Amino acid sequence: MQTGKDTTIRLMVIDDSGEDAEAIVNVFRNNGVAVRPLRPLNADELALQIDSQPIDLVLAARSSRAVPLQAVLSRVVASGKDIPLVVVADAIDAAQLAGDIAAGARAVALRQHPEHLLKVVLAEWNDLNARRALRRLESQVRETERRCDALIASSRDPIAYIHEGMHIRANDAYLEMFGFESFEDVEGMSLLDMVAPDYVGEFKQLLKQLSKGEPPAPYPLEARTLGGESFPATLEFATATYEGEHCVQVVFRRREELADPELAREVEALRQRDAVTGLLNRPAFLRELEDAIAAAGRGEAQYGLLLVEPDHYARLLPEIGLDAADKLIAAMAAHLSAALGPDVRAARFSEHGFAVLASGRHDRTAALAEKIREAFAGHVFEIGPRTAAVTASVGGVQVGEKNANVGQALAKASENLQGSAALGGNRVAIFDPGAVDRAEEERIQSWIALIRNAIAHDGFTFNFMPVVSLKGEPGELYECLLRLESEGETVNPTTFLGIAESHGLLADIDRWVAANAIALIGERLRGKHDTRLLLKVSPESFGDPRLLDAIGQALARHGVPGDRVWLEIPEAKVSTHLRQAQEFLAGASRLGCRVGLERFGAGLDSFQLLGHFRPAFLKIDRSLIEDLPKLADNQQKIKDIVERAEADGIVTMAEYVQDAATMTQLFGAGVDYVQGHFLALSSATMNYDFS
Repeated sequence: MQTGKDTTIRLMVIDDSGEDAEAIVNVFRNNGVAVRPLRPLNADELALQIDSQPIDLVLAARSSRAVPLQAVLSRVVASGKDIPLVVVADAIDAAQLAGDIAAGARAVALRQHPEHLLKVVLAEWNDLNARRALRRLESQVRETERRCDALIASSRDPIAYIHEGMHIRANDAYLEMFGFESFEDVEGMSLLDMVAPDYVGEFKQLLKQLSKGEPPAPYPLEARTLGGESFPATLEFATATYEGEHCVQVVFRRREELADPELAREVEALRQRDAVTGLLNRPAFLRELEDAIAAAGRGEAQYGLLLVEPDHYARLLPEIGLDAADKLIAAMAAHLSAALGPDVRAARFSEHGFAVLASGRHDRTAALAEKIREAFAGHVFEIGPRTAAVTASVGGVQVGEKNANVGQALAKASENLQGSAALGGNRVAIFDPGAVDRAEEERIQSWIALIRNAIAHDGFTFNFMPVVSLKGEPGELYECLLRLESEGETVNPTTFLGIAESHGLLADIDRWVAANAIALIGERLRGKHDTRLLLKVSPESFGDPRLLDAIGQALARHGVPGDRVWLEIPEAKVSTHLRQAQEFLAGASRLGCRVGLERFGAGLDSFQLLGHFRPAFLKIDRSLIEDLPKLADNQQKIKDIVERAEADGIVTMAEYVQDAATMTQLFGAGVDYVQGHFLALSSATMNYDFS
C-alpha cells in the first residue's frame, strides 16, 4: 500500500549512469516526494531542456563525463533562471566544495547517504519556494505601491513624502494648501520651510527623531504658506517607502480650533472612539492589533485576540425593540469593560460585536475569555423599562511568532466565534498554535489505534474497480481498493496509509487484504463467477515471508487457484528493493500468483528494470494517460511500452481512462486492459457487465 505527497519537484539529473540516476530519483519517491525527472545525455540536450522546460532543481554528478559539471554550472548560470544546482559527490573535498560554490552551485550532497541527499535537496527546494514567494510578494508590493500612489494623488488630505528632511513627493491637496502650482516648485524644499518661525527650533529636533526612524505622535504646530501666511495644523507621520527609498509620510491637517492644543488632543481621541460605547472603534483597534502582531512576529511578545458577540441577537432584538439596540450595546460594552484589566484593549468591532486584545500567554487569554463569558452569563441588563438576560459567545486566537498575521488571526478568531455560537452559545473557543503539535500527535495515535482495531476486527472494506480487456479475454478482473470504516463513514486510504507506513503497519494491512480478498474470490468461484482480483503490495512485505505464507494458506483454505490473484508493486519500489522484490516474485510465482509492476514508465529508464525483474503485467503510469490525445510524446511512449511488453509476453494495462478519445488511443496502441471512470466508477459490489 502506498501514499504520496502533493509536492512535485521538476528535477533534472545529470549522471553518466542511468542506474545511478534512477536510484537518485527513487530516493525521493521512496520518501513520498513526487518528482518529474529529466536526464539530458549531452550538452545540446542540456541547453534545450533548460531553455524550454520548467525546472526546479538540477542534480549534477561530479563524475559526469558526457555533460561535465563545469559545463552544467555555466549553462545554468547563463540561463538567467533561478535554478538551484546541487553537486552529487561520493565525498566532500574542501577545495572542490569552494570551487563549486564559487561557480554557482548551491550545495553538495553525498550519493552514498540518501538521507543527506534528501535533506539537502529539500532544503534547496524550500529555499527556492521562499525566493519565489518573495518575488511574488515584491511584485504585489510594487502593484500596491502604484495603487497607493494613485490614491494619494487623488486624496483630499494634504500628503507629502519626506526623505532626509526634503520633499520627494506631494499630492495636489498639499500643493494647494501651501500655494504651489506644481510639484517642481516644492521638490527638494526642506520641510522646515513649511513651519512658522516660532516652531523651527523645536521642529529641527523632531526631524532628527524622524531621521532615526522614530515617527512621533501627531504634532501640533503653525504651518506657513508660500505667501508667508500662518495657519494652525497637525502633522501625522508614518514610515513609508517611495521608489525604493525609505522615507516619512507626512499628512498636514488644518486645526481650526486655534490655540487650543488640549481640544485638538480631545478631538483626536474622539476620532478613535465609538460614539455609542466609548470603546475603541474598529479602525483604531485594527491599528493596535497590527502593532501587537508585528511585535509577536518579532518574537517580542504573545497576544490573545478575542471576539465577543451576544447570543441569539437576531431573536433578542425584536424583544427589546429596535429603539433600544444602542442602549443594549452600550450596556454590554460597559459590562465588558468592567470585566477587563487595565492593560486590556477593547473595541466595538461590528454592529453588535466586540474585540479584545490582551498581552500574555494562552493560559491568560483562556482565563480572560472565560471571565468574559461568566460575566455575561450571570448578569441581567436593564434597558429602560425592560430587562434582558444576555449570554455571550467568545472566539479567540493566541497570536505568537508562528501565526503573526492580521488576516489569519481575525479569520481564526471569527471561525471560533461562529463555532461557539453554532453550538448554542455561552461558550469559549480559542485556537492555540502551540497546541497544534500536541493535537496532531493525539490525532496520529487515534488513527494508529483505529487501524490496529480494523486489522484485528475486520474494520476494512473493499471497493472494486473493473479492469476491462480490450482483446476479449474471458472472465472478470477487478482491482481491490481498500477502505476503512470509521463511525459509520468510509475513509479513503490516502487519509490513513501514510500514518500506517510511518508506524510499520503496512505489512499487517497487506496480509489482511490478501486473506480477505482470496476468501472473496472463493465465494465468487462457488457462485460460478470467473473472478480475478488485483491487489496492491507494499515494499514492507517484500522481505516478510508472512505475506506469502498468508496467501498460500488462504488459497488452500478456500480452494482458489493462485492465478486468480494478481499482485501489483510500484516500479519505483522494486528499483530500490530489487533483491527482496525478486525473492517475492519467485515465492508468489510458486504459488501460481501473477506479479506485476504498477506506475510503470514514470522512471528515467523503466525498460532497464525488466532485465532484472520479469513481471506478468505492466500497469502504465497515469501521468502518461492524462491528456493522452493531446500529447504525441506520451502516445509514442505507450506504443514503445506495449511493443516491448508483447515481445516479452507481458500483459499491459492502462488506468485513469477518462474519455473516449483516450480509449481510442489505447486500443490503437495495443494495450490489453483498461480501467477508469470512463468505463465505471469504483463500487462496493462486483456487478460490472464484462460481456
